[in-house]
Amino acid sequence: MRHNRPLETPAETELSVRERLAVLQERDFVFFLSAKILVTLAAEMVSVAVGMQVYELTGDLLALGLVGLAQFLPFVVLILPAGQVADRKERSRIIAVCFALQGLASAALLAITLSGWREVGLIYAVLVLLGCARAFMMPASQAVLINLVSAPRFAQAVALHSSSFHIAVIVGPVLGGIVYLGGPHAVYVASTTLFFCAVLLMSRVRSGLRHVAAQEGDRGAGAVFEGLRFVFSRPVVLGAVSLDLFAVLFGGAVALLPAMATDVLHTDAAGLGLLRAATAVGAALAAAMLVWRPIRRNVGPWMFGGVALFGASMVLFGLSTSLLLSVIALALSGAGDMVSVYVRQILVQHETPDEIRGRVSAVNSVFIGASNQLGDFESGVAARLLGLVPAVVFGGAATLAVAGGWMKLFPVLARMDTFPHLLAAEARERKNETL
Repeated sequence: MRHNRPLETPAETELSVRERLAVLQERDFVFFLSAKILVTLAAEMVSVAVGMQVYELTGDLLALGLVGLAQFLPFVVLILPAGQVADRKERSRIIAVCFALQGLASAALLAITLSGWREVGLIYAVLVLLGCARAFMMPASQAVLINLVSAPRFAQAVALHSSSFHIAVIVGPVLGGIVYLGGPHAVYVASTTLFFCAVLLMSRVRSGLRHVAAQEGDRGAGAVFEGLRFVFSRPVVLGAVSLDLFAVLFGGAVALLPAMATDVLHTDAAGLGLLRAATAVGAALAAAMLVWRPIRRNVGPWMFGGVALFGASMVLFGLSTSLLLSVIALALSGAGDMVSVYVRQILVQHETPDEIRGRVSAVNSVFIGASNQLGDFESGVAARLLGLVPAVVFGGAATLAVAGGWMKLFPVLARMDTFPHLLAAEARERKNETL
């Protein structure tokens, strides 16, 4: 028989609030979180500046798609070896080095802009460097989070990390759009400063450095693919990460936002910043709700429902000619995506042994990177072939089709009631009660 949790009393609610905020007492988590916020602010500002700069220089929708492709190609080549590095080296130091590389890339964009160079090829070359940095940063940062907090606080850390990340994604594009009014060089000065401040913060993290000693059998080409073998051996994990891949691959329209802002909504750089921030507003609100009310039951339906909301919202965004309605649609898409991300991250991290967590996080990063950067390229190609608005609408409809298809392909995931680690904990509690 399934036992439902009783409603919380006011005292329990007050205690719960204190417990949920207690994760901020974890020193290394606070340094890591602060650094990630600064890096996210800087990265979003750079994204706004590069998108506007490339579109102003070329006026070509496909050129916007190439911005994503330039970052995706080095990412997909390096990500699996990067996962092995994250399992064998000090994860926090890997992250600090990647932050520094991003700072150097931002400084290079500043130099290109100040020189008056108008060929976008050099900008794409710098974006390749950003892709390399992201390839090594993502598996290390995903794998290290669970090592920075005590086990009972991990779900809280996931929600707070996601909420803070999306708040930075809200502020970053708006700030980038406003600063861009002074020229792209102003954005690159600010972002370079933020990147190197993040390096200083990350250098203060001491836990999560070398949690697993490198094993003799943990070397060579075979070890690089260990994370891939693990994911494909676990249908629940495979279903969760591949759902995100195909949903965002088709439904994401970030690369087309400069064109939508200019050609459909007839707004300026500040309006573009609002559009880019809208997705994060919805995601941040959803993440904040998850801090106070974590998902414990019906986790599978919640995840698929989030993906469906994302797809439907992108259809609405594609059909909208109003800036306000477009902002609302993008906010709803962010909320739906946040629910899916929350479920997936807890599921994958708890199902993965620490000794291969970096490599499994690398596989997860491949799926995330493919859905984002390759999705940007897909959006550019679709817009060239179908037209701007039809491409966005088609992408949202395709996401809805993916959600329905994955429910058929992975029925165990679609019907999952609770996380396996919580189910095991409840079983232990019931066993102890009978003793």
